[in-house]
Amino acid sequence: MAKPKTVYACADCGAISPKWAGQCPDCGAWNTMQETVQAPAARGPALTRGQYAGDRGVQSLNEVPTAAELRFSTGLRELDRVLGGGLVEGGVILLGGDPGIGKSTLLLQALALLPEALPALYVTGEESLRQVALRAGRLGVQSDRLKVLAETSVETIIEVARSESPRVMVIDSVQTMYTEHLQSAPGSVAQVRESAAHLVRYAKQTGTVLFLVGHVTKEGTLAGPRVLEHMVDTVLYFESESGSRYRLLRAVKNRFGAVNELGVFAMDDSGLKEVANPSAIFLSRHEGEVPGSVVMVTREGSRPLLIEVQALVADSSLSNPRRVALGLDNSRLAMLLAVLQRHGGVSTFGQDVFLNVVGGVRLSETASDLPALMAVLSSLRDRAIAHDWVMFGEIGLAGEVRPVPNGEERLREAAKHGFKRAVVPRKNAPRRGAIKGLEVVPVQRLSDAIEALF
Repeated sequence: MAKPKTVYACADCGAISPKWAGQCPDCGAWNTMQETVQAPAARGPALTRGQYAGDRGVQSLNEVPTAAELRFSTGLRELDRVLGGGLVEGGVILLGGDPGIGKSTLLLQALALLPEALPALYVTGEESLRQVALRAGRLGVQSDRLKVLAETSVETIIEVARSESPRVMVIDSVQTMYTEHLQSAPGSVAQVRESAAHLVRYAKQTGTVLFLVGHVTKEGTLAGPRVLEHMVDTVLYFESESGSRYRLLRAVKNRFGAVNELGVFAMDDSGLKEVANPSAIFLSRHEGEVPGSVVMVTREGSRPLLIEVQALVADSSLSNPRRVALGLDNSRLAMLLAVLQRHGGVSTFGQDVFLNVVGGVRLSETASDLPALMAVLSSLRDRAIAHDWVMFGEIGLAGEVRPVPNGEERLREAAKHGFKRAVVPRKNAPRRGAIKGLEVVPVQRLSDAIEALF
């Protein structure tokens, strides 16, 4: 048997180098080269080589069957929404999140809700079977049909899975798995990559739905080689603000549905509960109208959400006033303040500007431009905007208010929550008639919006 040797692998791209370097020679990332032990792979009978996706041979594209994929519900509507409608046969889902945020709890609840026609296997590499059983008891889930296995060897897991034939399998977590074909420690770049490759190949060959739980680094990204995210079909992130009971499940990659879908859960003593009306948790319940508070309609995936944007403008004692944005891009806030000064005639020189999106949501779409500027202007002038106003719109550098996608759907969501008036781009005004109970104020330039509100 060949002697194993020490090599250095990049944690981002998985590139192998015989010696350490501060910068990866392949992807250019810094301080990502990690020491690992490389041994020649043995040819074992654990997996059938080839047939990675279950098909063999070359076919013409028009001969490939294109029937709509059959989806299975997990029993959790918010999880189904993020997955694009449910589980797909042979789909591989990677779930990441901070420690203790509820990844194992979510998957344990989902497996317990699966119908009898979808037998499940929960494989844990971090906890004992007693710990899993105790958690199931605290959650009150039906555990008589759920089979569990405490194992970290990929070969043993695949052997057990072939005998049990589960339709859904959970690996908690992929960083604890190892393959006997490599001699490096579990959690190393090579082990994570090879273990995930073996499990994904098994899922594709057998049509098993596979959940992989992944650890995250201190930067909030998934630990291990970046190729791990390319190997799977769906990547989900579990997010939460420190001390908050609400959990946001976000899809950043999905081969079977839309990305940037958002699922909202609330954590309590009995586990994770679905939030039926997410807009309610992102709106503050002020006793009266307060300056610097504006409600906007954003869009997360296929669902419109009502979000409150708050601003605080105060005199600065610094030579360089601060521009702080939580939930928005700092650079975009600086650009919007320049547009406000140039085309709105309102200067914020000498003032600190703080902007916050309530609920810990991070807004990436440009529809937040108009609400952000109106919140800043409201705080600067100490004039509150009526609580029944809602708005959205993109601001251009020339001072124009640009339209955003799905404007009419956003307006209907605002009307459903009792808002009476809306400031929107002119091209987003309803064309099929007025929306019942909602007065729409279309604006074309930033100055028009300032005049309508102030």
